[in-house]
This record gives sequence, structure tokens and C-alpha cells, in this order.
Amino acid sequence: MGEAKAEEKQPVKRRRGAARGRILDAAARRFYADGVAATGIDTITAEAQVAKMSLYNNFDSKADLVRAYLEARHEEWLGLYRHRLAGAQGPADAVLAVFDAYADHADFAYEHGFRGCGLLNAAAELPTGHEGRAVVRRHKEQVESLLAAHLRELLPGQEERVRALAEHLAFLLEGAIVRAGLEGDGARMRSARDLAASLVGAL
Repeated sequence: MGEAKAEEKQPVKRRRGAARGRILDAAARRFYADGVAATGIDTITAEAQVAKMSLYNNFDSKADLVRAYLEARHEEWLGLYRHRLAGAQGPADAVLAVFDAYADHADFAYEHGFRGCGLLNAAAELPTGHEGRAVVRRHKEQVESLLAAHLRELLPGQEERVRALAEHLAFLLEGAIVRAGLEGDGARMRSARDLAASLVGAL
């Protein structure tokens, strides 16, 4: 009897997992296209084709959903970066892999076109103290740390220079993605990548 009950519960768990994925996917589309504040729970549940109760069974609140969306977007970027890093030929290429991963993100087929960094866009809408802002900050800090780690291989024993150049490249990356978002395509990301290649090539 105990085994039969366990089997009966299994499909429910699968349905909840599938519902969570649909909700997160719908939230990602709507948050990126329309903004966090402009997107209500009803819009997300309608697009995901789930009941509102299903959303609250998977997420404690809209704030929790926003945090999950930002974490998923961070993981998505990390996947692109790791893919690019796998093909890197040395530390200089590894630095450029960070830029390439951002360019790859910009080249996704977004519903209403590219609008810049989804993490920064969301952070700009969130109030001070919102846990989503902490997710975005950790992402940006990790990106700069990755740049520094690769630069350290190019500039062993020059920690101050490494930190300064990692910050320089991070600022170049952020400026490029903001302009790319305003212009609606990834051309600025490719230009930033070329500038980064020149800087790294001169080391």
C-alpha cells in the first residue's frame, strides 16, 4: 500500500516541476520585454497557462519570482561563457570569451528585440534592499572576477595592474551593453570585443 501511494504522488511532482518551468519561462519573456514593474502576476500566469495558485505553489511571491528569473539569467550567461571558454586558446582568448558570451546573449531572438542587459534592466526597477539587486551585483562582481583571473595569467605578480585592467574591461563591457540595448542590436558588443582584444594584445 505504501508503494502504491508513493507512485500516485509521483505525477503530481512532475506536474509541479513542469509548471515552475513554464512560469519561469513566461516571467523571463515578460520581464525582459515589458519590465518587472509593468508585468503583473495575472499576465505571467496567463502566458504560462497555469492557475495563479500554481504560481504561489512554486514561488513565495513576485519578489521571489523576480529573484529566480535573475538567477536563471545569470546561469544562462555562465553557460554561454563556459561554452566560449572551452574554445579559448590561452588566457587572452579567455578574456575575450567574457565579451563573446555577452555578444551571444545579445544575439538571442528576443520577442521585441534586444533591450540590453536583462539583469541591469531589472535592477534599475527594483528598490534598494530588494534581494534581486544582490543577485545582479553578484553577477557583475563575478564577471569582473573572471576577467581578473584570466588577466592574472597574462600579468603574473602584477596584482594592482590586474585589478585596474579588469575594472577597465568591465566598464567597457557595461558601456557597450547599455549602448547596444539602446540601439537594439549587438554591434556595440562586437566593437567592445575588438577594443578589448587590442588592450589585451598590447600586454
